[in-house]
Amino acid sequence: MVAGLTLSAVACSVSPADPAADQAETSTTSASQSAQSEETTSPRPSVGPTKPSKPPTPTNSTKPVRIAFAGDVHFAGSLESRLDDPATAMGPLTKRLTNADLAMVNLETAVTTRGVPQPKDYVFRAPPVVFDALTSAGIDVVSMANNHGLDYGPVSVPDALTAARHAGMPVVGIGRNAGQAFRPWVTTVHGQRIAFLAATAVVDASLVASWSAGDDQAGVATALDGDNAALVAAIRAVRPHVDTVIVDMHYGSDLMACPTEIQRAVADDAVRAGADVVVGQHAHVLLGGGYMGSAYVHYGLGNFQFYSSGGQTAETGVLELTVDGHRVTHPTWTPGQLEGGLPTALEGVAADEALARWNGLQDCTGLRAAPAPG
Repeated sequence: MVAGLTLSAVACSVSPADPAADQAETSTTSASQSAQSEETTSPRPSVGPTKPSKPPTPTNSTKPVRIAFAGDVHFAGSLESRLDDPATAMGPLTKRLTNADLAMVNLETAVTTRGVPQPKDYVFRAPPVVFDALTSAGIDVVSMANNHGLDYGPVSVPDALTAARHAGMPVVGIGRNAGQAFRPWVTTVHGQRIAFLAATAVVDASLVASWSAGDDQAGVATALDGDNAALVAAIRAVRPHVDTVIVDMHYGSDLMACPTEIQRAVADDAVRAGADVVVGQHAHVLLGGGYMGSAYVHYGLGNFQFYSSGGQTAETGVLELTVDGHRVTHPTWTPGQLEGGLPTALEGVAADEALARWNGLQDCTGLRAAPAPG
């Protein structure tokens, strides 16, 4: 994994007395990936107010960065025992994530051993060792902005942040307050500064008030019912300080393979605010992706490591993109299948057929197969 730092969504300063800031600034390094990356690590933001930094200037030392994305991950049901050995907890398709310069997934569970199940149909919980499993798999950053991050109540937030800090895993989209929940994780790879943010457009209606991060309330970063102002502000705040901005959205409608109007609107708002990549998940099936202007948008990465009874919910894969500042190129999909909840690569005719289905999902997205000229 690569070394990273965080920038506040409102200003480039942090307070050393804030434990939330300590968690958000955790940086990690993995031998397997740092060997592949010619990295430079920017200094941590200084304490107190600072002048806005100048936009990054490309240099001869920079080169493109390959980033891999996968969908929902949890360890519920039959997958729980996988955490007995964190080093081997993830399925074989995870190697596609390990081999990329950077990799991101959505952790679709509360991480705590305490709390009370929330009044909802499905609740998921994993022990703190889940972050060791993700770290061992070569995953660099995790989003917890989703409709399961607080499945065991408010204690889910500090417990997850503490566990992530101990494992050295950067987490975005959740925090002790809105400032931390919307705060990006920023890392430098191949001389390029890349920011990752996350938000959810999906929270059970009865839980919105208690789950949404606020000025003095822990929770997840939300962009609900078209109210994307906080997400837009976070993107605009970090945009001048980095080369590439990536947004992970938990959005969509269960089992629907075409994007909703809310998905289209939040993607459009994010891109207009300065996002270069918008990816997401929630529907538990695959959706399509493509270009919105020069930005790359994907509406649904499906389940990645998740219990499944088969069919469409067992279709999975890894999306890889090459980023070079604002340029996003070479979108590649490696199709897979969930076997016992574990992502496994498809081969031969099965892989060809799955790739053709994935390409066909673009038809209802309104997105383009290539970036807009210029």
